Amino acid sequence: MRGKMLSAFLTFALCCSLVPAVFAAPTEVIAFAAASMTETLNQIAELYKKSDPSVKLVFNFDSSGTLKTQIQEGADCDVFISAAQKQMNQLDIESDQNPDGLDFVAPGTRFNLLENKVVLIVPKENPAGVKSFEDIGSESVKLIALGNDDVPVGQYSREILTNMGIWDSIQSRVTFGSNVKEVTTQVAEGAVDCGIVYATDAHSAGLEVVAEAPAEALKTPVVYPAAVMKSSKNPKAAQSFLSYLKGSDCTAIFKSVGFSKP
Repeated sequence: MRGKMLSAFLTFALCCSLVPAVFAAPTEVIAFAAASMTETLNQIAELYKKSDPSVKLVFNFDSSGTLKTQIQEGADCDVFISAAQKQMNQLDIESDQNPDGLDFVAPGTRFNLLENKVVLIVPKENPAGVKSFEDIGSESVKLIALGNDDVPVGQYSREILTNMGIWDSIQSRVTFGSNVKEVTTQVAEGAVDCGIVYATDAHSAGLEVVAEAPAEALKTPVVYPAAVMKSSKNPKAAQSFLSYLKGSDCTAIFKSVGFSKP
């Protein structure tokens, strides 16, 4: 009898010891990512649940400038993926383009994840008959949607239109969005005659692309750097997620919407 009671007690004790492991809260990885990665990263998150069930991915999607400011102000962030080098440089003490000397990027974790293209999109049936970037300066274009100066796609747009010599002349016809998704929405709703966005956002929104940015007008590579943040509470899990993004499954998802390897 005593033997049975001891056996039952030991079994109960063993089960109790396993409870914390079975019901342990998943490790949380908070990733701040450019708005143009919304669809692809949400898709990848579903795959990652199977790859590492112990990790819960939490995304914050917005313009890279807004995300950079949030990180600078102390927001919890394990991973940052920017749509341009500028915002990552401003957080990286190793960059010579960091005027404020900010030190948020964990050494040895930064790499170039993806490359995108900048394109000109139009609403359904293209009522203004826009066919090229040159048409933006014509009288047929009454309104054009662009990202503002805090948004990488807005910075790329300004570079293109400045190099084409039409930036100053179109200012009265520009409506600005605070991120690339706002630009695609304005075009999709027919509120503007055209807009400048990333190829991947045009694909995700099902919008017609009429032209790619002229190579002679856009000289800055549209590259997305990624890195673990120094303030990360789970740096190993964050690094593992970034490593996963380099894998074949993720590469296939990125390529399906128009991203490429830099």
